[in-house]
Amino acid sequence: MRKILVVDDEKPTLSMFRLFLNAYGFTVFTAENGEEGLEVFQKEQPAIVITDIKMPGMDGLEVLKRIKEINPIVEVIIVTGHGDLDLAIRALNMNATDFINKPIQKAALDQALRRAEERLTMAENEEKEISWIQENDMACIDIRGNVNAASEPVLLETYGQISAQNIPRVLFRFNENASINGAGIAVLIQLLTESRQRSQAVILTGLAENFRKVFEMVGVTKLARIVPDEAEARAVLHELQN
Repeated sequence: MRKILVVDDEKPTLSMFRLFLNAYGFTVFTAENGEEGLEVFQKEQPAIVITDIKMPGMDGLEVLKRIKEINPIVEVIIVTGHGDLDLAIRALNMNATDFINKPIQKAALDQALRRAEERLTMAENEEKEISWIQENDMACIDIRGNVNAASEPVLLETYGQISAQNIPRVLFRFNENASINGAGIAVLIQLLTESRQRSQAVILTGLAENFRKVFEMVGVTKLARIVPDEAEARAVLHELQN
């Protein structure tokens, strides 16, 4: 049973999280401010932390920063207000692995927790997060887990192999539980820019809704098209081929 810590200055929100997370089978710890949250974290060492981004005193960004200094592999999920996508991007740049918006929807929380659980399991089993196969004149890059700075060498090597074989079409298949932080987004933009310079057709599919919004905001959609499912992605790439 995994430990999870929730940091939020609103008691009703903590009660809601406690209710949901107990039902999911977590051992739940809560804190009403950032300072208390760090004390609980250091004592209990939870694998997952959910923290509100806007709190009096120590805010969620500082909590995120301090937790990552203590243990970089902890899954930190940031809770943002509606329309605070810029803050979510700042959090991703600071190695948050996910974010959800207020008012919190159960479906969004479910998805964030599934992503966190899968990434933790992959890390424990040392599974590959990035792999690729060639299908005729198309390269399919499968992405699972968390794409971050540590993923850069693998992504660069993968793209190098694809470029060396002059494969004209690339399909990025993101697992529904995949996450990508600021460093990962920067590497992806670099690779997509190179693809555009080579007139290489690239489609991204499988991204969760919150990450699609981030990609739109940071300009990824200017470099590659994002579609909701693989069938549509393949259809688009087929059209581009013709």
